[in-house]
Amino acid sequence: MRTILTKPKRITQIAVLLAVSPTLFSQNNILDSYIDSAFKNNIVLQQKNISLEKASYALEIAKGYYYPTVAFQAGYQTAGGGRDIYLPLGDLLNEAYATLNQLTQSNKFPQLKNERINFLPENFYDAKFRTTVPIINSDLKYNKEINKQQVTLSEYEIEIYKRELVKNIKTAYFNYRNALEAIAIYQSTLQLANEGKRVNEKLLENGKGLPAYILRSTSEIENVNAQITAAEQQAANARMYFNFLLNRNQDEPISTEYNTENEIKNIEGLLAQRQSPVNREELKMLQGLVSLNETALKMNKAVYYPKLNGFLDLGSQAQNWKFNSQSRYYMVGLQLDVPIFAGFRNRNKIKQSGLDVKNAELNLEQVKQQLQLAGNTAYNNLVSAYRSFQSSQKQLEAAQTYQRLIERGYREGSNTFIETVDARNQLTQAQLLVSINQYKVLAAAAGVERETASFNLNKL
Repeated sequence: MRTILTKPKRITQIAVLLAVSPTLFSQNNILDSYIDSAFKNNIVLQQKNISLEKASYALEIAKGYYYPTVAFQAGYQTAGGGRDIYLPLGDLLNEAYATLNQLTQSNKFPQLKNERINFLPENFYDAKFRTTVPIINSDLKYNKEINKQQVTLSEYEIEIYKRELVKNIKTAYFNYRNALEAIAIYQSTLQLANEGKRVNEKLLENGKGLPAYILRSTSEIENVNAQITAAEQQAANARMYFNFLLNRNQDEPISTEYNTENEIKNIEGLLAQRQSPVNREELKMLQGLVSLNETALKMNKAVYYPKLNGFLDLGSQAQNWKFNSQSRYYMVGLQLDVPIFAGFRNRNKIKQSGLDVKNAELNLEQVKQQLQLAGNTAYNNLVSAYRSFQSSQKQLEAAQTYQRLIERGYREGSNTFIETVDARNQLTQAQLLVSINQYKVLAAAAGVERETASFNLNKL
């Protein structure tokens, strides 16, 4: 059904749309353009994209554990007192050195002092570059796999929100269009009411009318004006919510160049087939959660596997800050860790992880049934809405015919003015019902599209 607008009002509206949003003027792509804009600007979607980016960085961090780690380490210590060891070097060697000097007629063998060596270091430093590398560590493999699965889950979460956003945008747009058509219908009714008042005034001037009819006409006009005001308020609220979803200024104009009749015809094809919600991202996400819990179970079971790390130290250590060939050193080594007993904690973690897997599988099965029910309900709602729309179209045809006959009869004197008011009210209500029902059909189709995940997110 086409929107009923007066010619000057429609020309003004089209001029505004051309000036404000020329890129959105295509009838076939107007909603897709708005949806694409929402995908770029919606705040919640931006937040979910940040979460996805964080998950991607977590995956890169997990990959980084496979690489060697290089760190500079330095320590300084000094102490006094404490235990020591006495070394009588002079008592042991001085006599022998003296004899050797006499035999060689030289001083090559100096006299030594007895030494007392303290166990605690004095003015001692140790500075080194330590390189560590994992050689055998199953935790790294499973940690990487878990983070990879979490990235996939974040991607599904974004797609789930996108589908819900598409449904909300379409529903909000249809509500806005419905409010605009209600305004146009009431304006058309207002024209008829004004014409009725004018006719009654002429009849009264000619002595054929009644003052009560003029009062009734005035009352009808005021009632229609109140309905126009209410419809305009509904349109303003619908516009604000629609722009909120797109993260735009609330007063931003919305293009109405959308071919409702063609979309209704397309829905007729949708009614001929019932789609199953097998492609829902919710199911893929829950299947991913099952896989993630299975990976966590494998990681907990691998706790008994040995872990082997290697290290290389390149550094210098000495007293009194000396740095020379004697202070420099290197050290290479391996470190093996084999868990033996941990108070049954590892065994209980394995059992706990097994229960997590079972719970995830049960949750998946439950959601499958829920989504199947939601899909069938959405399809039935679409069928009901479409039948109601067809019925309202027949009511409108009858109301239009009845209104024309009553108007003609009133002018010819065979019908009363009250009958003309009733006929106009019936026509108005029939027009509103058609408008409401056609957008109910479109909203129900958006619901089916959401429940069956049939909207192509990649086409935008």
